[in-house]
Amino acid sequence: MKCAVRFRYQHDNKHYPMKTPLHYLVAARQNEIAELEQLGSACALVSRMSQLIHALQKERGLSNIFLASEGSQGREELDQHQPWVQQAITELSATLEAFSLGLSGAHGARLFSAIAYALQGVEALPLLRAHRDGQRLTPEESTQAYMRLVAGCLTVVFEAADSACDPDISRTLVAMFHFMQGKELTGQERAAGAAAFASGVCSAARQHHWLHLIESQDKCFQVFADFASPAVAACWQTQNQSCADMAVIERLRRIACTSPPGSTLDWALNSVWFEACSLRLDAMHQIEALLAQELESLCDQKLALARTSLSQQLQRLQLPDGMPDPAPGQSADGMQFFNEPAPGMPWPMDLGCGPQLGRSILSLVQEQAQRLQLMQTEIDKARTSLKERKTIEQAKGVLMSYRQMSESDAYKLIRQTAMNQNRRMLDVAEAVLATVELLPAGVGTKA
Repeated sequence: MKCAVRFRYQHDNKHYPMKTPLHYLVAARQNEIAELEQLGSACALVSRMSQLIHALQKERGLSNIFLASEGSQGREELDQHQPWVQQAITELSATLEAFSLGLSGAHGARLFSAIAYALQGVEALPLLRAHRDGQRLTPEESTQAYMRLVAGCLTVVFEAADSACDPDISRTLVAMFHFMQGKELTGQERAAGAAAFASGVCSAARQHHWLHLIESQDKCFQVFADFASPAVAACWQTQNQSCADMAVIERLRRIACTSPPGSTLDWALNSVWFEACSLRLDAMHQIEALLAQELESLCDQKLALARTSLSQQLQRLQLPDGMPDPAPGQSADGMQFFNEPAPGMPWPMDLGCGPQLGRSILSLVQEQAQRLQLMQTEIDKARTSLKERKTIEQAKGVLMSYRQMSESDAYKLIRQTAMNQNRRMLDVAEAVLATVELLPAGVGTKA
């Protein structure tokens, strides 16, 4: 067997073999397989991050109970929980050891930077625990510290979703990111409620923040439902409808959020609140596990299809010994180049789902170009959702810094401005970010 050469070109009185269009289709398919393999590694990393985040969320809630009760509650539970967190860190480290550093381009740079930042937080976790155990932190300071660590881990998930090269995998990653973000807000609500009930005092600031957390959760879960597969979305809906703990959570929400500021909260409700929220978060982690399984399955399926197509294309490159090389443009389908639309333009949609050995090279080119174009459209749609969320979060941060606002007040200002001006929240957020460049350095920052 030998690899077919379509024709030769002459330069300096020497003849050189010229590769066929099929050679470059094979190269494109090989590049796609490499990207899918890298994406599969990123999805495995996301799964490990999900487990670590879940463990950290519970540690944050237990830490709040310990600090708000001035050390009288939560110590034993923290000691029992710490090995679980360490196990999640160990598994994440093993996944990172196997993770390829070959991802190139801007997406690779952002993903690796996010991983580096998250690992810095993991390495600083023992110091945070030492400050907590010595009660040198307030519940609010502890919450903010754990929130920063979890946010660093979530950024890895965000960058993995933003770098996805396959539309189905991209949509699943976007769904997973927003679900994990919503679950993180649920964890923050658990921590906030634990601190409120453990302190025994109703606070107007905590009530305001609590309501903001509830609203933000709903928005995240709505985006998740828009991007999740029907099977996972149905599991989430069934779980919500059958969750008996939600009735307990709703009752305690009303007690804490409608009581007059300064009034007494029954500290005994703290354990009831924490248990109900923990059961809900554990149930939500099951949805995360489903999403992780779906990601793994999708990666395997996409790789299998791409490898099958590559095998078929490689077979086309093999011609029996002694078969003459056709001259350029002399094959039976040679004139189709001038009669068919170019890749990227509309063409008949009945080309089938995979290259067949008897199909013309032109049909293969058209099919591959069409598939890549449709992939890019779906990926762009998923990335738009990620970009909108990231831009709004950045604008919130600017308003919090320059106008000394809380996170919930910054969000409400962006939303209200968008409603008043009949604009999208994304447009308002972009305007806020553009305005920052015109402000003098140091304006609005704390001394």
